[in-house]
Amino acid sequence: MSIQLVIVCLYILMLFGISFWVKRRADKGSTEYLFAGRKLGSALIAVNITGLAVGAASTVGVAERAFSVGMAAGWYNAAWAAGSVVMGLVAAGKLRALKVSTIPEFFEKYYDTKGRVISAIGLIIIMCVITALQYLAGGAILSSLLPNIFTFKSGMLMSAVVFIGITLIGGLWSSGLANIVSVTLIYLGIIYSCIEAVIHVGGLEALEANLPNATVMMNPLGGIPIVVIVSWFIVMITQAITAQGPVQIACGASNEKTARNGFLLGGLLIFPIGFLCAILGLVAKVMFPDIPVEKAALAMPKVVMSLNPIASGATLAALWAADVSTACTILLGAGTLFSQDIYKRFINPNINDTAFVKINRMIIFVVGMVTLWFAFNAAGILKTMIAGLSMTTALTCIFFFTVFAPGVCRRSSAFWTTLVGIVGIVLWYMPGNVLGAIKPFFQEVVYFEWVICIITFLLISVVDKNKIKDVEKTEEA
Repeated sequence: MSIQLVIVCLYILMLFGISFWVKRRADKGSTEYLFAGRKLGSALIAVNITGLAVGAASTVGVAERAFSVGMAAGWYNAAWAAGSVVMGLVAAGKLRALKVSTIPEFFEKYYDTKGRVISAIGLIIIMCVITALQYLAGGAILSSLLPNIFTFKSGMLMSAVVFIGITLIGGLWSSGLANIVSVTLIYLGIIYSCIEAVIHVGGLEALEANLPNATVMMNPLGGIPIVVIVSWFIVMITQAITAQGPVQIACGASNEKTARNGFLLGGLLIFPIGFLCAILGLVAKVMFPDIPVEKAALAMPKVVMSLNPIASGATLAALWAADVSTACTILLGAGTLFSQDIYKRFINPNINDTAFVKINRMIIFVVGMVTLWFAFNAAGILKTMIAGLSMTTALTCIFFFTVFAPGVCRRSSAFWTTLVGIVGIVLWYMPGNVLGAIKPFFQEVVYFEWVICIITFLLISVVDKNKIKDVEKTEEA
């Protein structure tokens, strides 16, 4: 175990070294700290969105799901890749051109203050849920990597210390530059581990022969209903446009073209990793069939730990580093939402920039503590992630209408559509059969969300006669 421990310690030192190296730059002001000075090139945009995407749900979570259902779990990453591509084609350039910091700020430009507040609250909840899942995966990785040192819960606690610490020190610069290392290592590590793991069980034919219900589990379109896979694509495309993580990365681009190209390249990088992790989940099913379903998050770490010490240590440390990069961006996003859309907008609008950086760091620390509590009470990684990201449906619905059909947009549309979207999520997951016969008809929450949000938006266009602001003409004037 000493080799794995040394590798993990080296990773921690490297991550904190990068953070302290960029701290002086991050301390220059809130734009540097939160948006890397809006100087990110296409390559850094690509590795940032890849680092954001390839975290807990896209690695450990996919392997956890594949342990139960098979190769089809890999479509989760394909959905994330589609989200990145659509973000690049539709929204990244426009958000960068408007020089906004958050989607709620975008809403206030076009709609009203109420729309900004309620969308900020919804997004903060989403960011907290996603951050909590990074702790969950971090605990699974460290407890498998170093079982004599970490339990599942103490591994989550250690992950929280590193995630929060790195974010506090260097902001987006820290996560951005750390992603260059983590994305490279995650791909090299998982590809190598996948090959070695398959060889370890005797090859693909032996893997298939020893799998229960192999015909379904080896089929990329088996094990998960098509309606669920399609819902993943809808959720990931939805969140890629309005969740604060992707928005923050787009806003950090040096220009519109850079933002667009970076997200397109990121989509190509994200796509293959899901199916590789799904294979590791299948290998775990053969090698460790007695893992209980409720602890299936341990499937991928256990497989990788069965390899030689250097390979296992490097791969699991890379997975943990990927969690770091994802958690840092999400934590930073949650802090940005609260600081920009709540604190600076309503509590202290005249705060100077130096003090504002300190406030951001304090908010990030508090959010980190709250999300750690969430992590100790979270369910399955992938299931919880989908539930959280579905909350972005209302925001994406508003964004699409604003960009493509401004004629039906009204000043109160953002507030009421977001409110209905939040209420819809609460009703869907409320204990008991609250929605009755409606729920089986929609099957997945994202379909229900899109229907109620579109209906609400169109109804408001009839009731409210106050059209939205023409931001482009106002800025030109």
